[in-house]
Amino acid sequence: MSESNSDTPILKTPLYAEHVALSARMVPFAGYDMPVQYPTGILNEHLWTRESAGLFDVSHMGQAELIGSDHATVAKALETLVPADILNIKPGQQRYSQFLNEQGSILDDLMISRPVEPEADGKLILVVNAGCKEADYKHLAQKLPAGITLKRRDDLALFALQGPKAEEVLGTFAPEAKEMGFMSVRSFKVAGFDCTVSRSGYTGEDGYEISVSADHAGALWNKILSNPVVKPVGLGARDSLRLEAGLCLYGHDIDTGTSPIEAGLNWSIQKRRREEGGFPGYERIAKELTDGTSKIRVGILPEGRAPAREGTIITDTDGNEIGVVTSGGFGPSLNGPLAMGYVASGFKQVDTPVILVVRGKPVPAKIAAMPFVPNHYKR
Repeated sequence: MSESNSDTPILKTPLYAEHVALSARMVPFAGYDMPVQYPTGILNEHLWTRESAGLFDVSHMGQAELIGSDHATVAKALETLVPADILNIKPGQQRYSQFLNEQGSILDDLMISRPVEPEADGKLILVVNAGCKEADYKHLAQKLPAGITLKRRDDLALFALQGPKAEEVLGTFAPEAKEMGFMSVRSFKVAGFDCTVSRSGYTGEDGYEISVSADHAGALWNKILSNPVVKPVGLGARDSLRLEAGLCLYGHDIDTGTSPIEAGLNWSIQKRRREEGGFPGYERIAKELTDGTSKIRVGILPEGRAPAREGTIITDTDGNEIGVVTSGGFGPSLNGPLAMGYVASGFKQVDTPVILVVRGKPVPAKIAAMPFVPNHYKR
């Protein structure tokens, strides 16, 4: 995702007034005026999410529905654009995948859900990245066959409630939430408002994403925040949390210069699709699955306290360039710097020593396993 151009009007999410009332520091991000932090600061927001429950406004993301005559029809249509097995998504299940171009590179990553209700049999729910959503919708409109309708849901807001106390909090408003497993999706009332809820998120913690009518967003946001174990969290901590969790951010760790296999997302391509293909770039993906890749996404732990930011060159111990950092910063839970990036595949083994060139100075580092902080998803 990228920040908006200065000549483009800045959009506001349905929760803009709530952020301002909470004295958030607002910044332009992916075309929207978004809260980067609240007065307690990024460090406190990050640690609060790990210990309790953080509430995030992610209404800038693109929500849409694909509608066809039945599940098989709409699933097979989407499978021509993504490498995941959509046909075998069970009702009430969510799956992560990527839009690929003909070269097998990533146009965007997205979440795909199949509603549990029998009357919604021909519907899939998509959530795409904010900075890519207009291009994604255009791509879908151009590529989908006749009989499949793309319905934008710009009338909806989206929250993420994340952290070890998320279940306790949401359960007070909707007891059904406690019964949900990781990557499941259900529709029910939350505090009296009709919502679609998935047990997912992008922090590495247990939690939920809650889709609700934009008209009710402010009221539901404030109801959830009325619980003292919940605090609002901005984009700053969202980024440090997902980095500690080893999760990719589109436009940084994945883009049209990377394939899912180079990015270490092999797990998101199920067996049937690996064998049958039928998605863009299949020949490349199949070859990479068999033969490996020349570069690979890795975790990196620098020595000392100086963070290595995006664009930092990675060299071997002899000073030969072997890769580049794509995301980097300070990990509050680790209490130290951490980074992700791509290196030549010969250097991918955990504990391999490397050098990061930070502001012209060599900083010793080592390849590290991801996630940097253990995940706590509700399996």
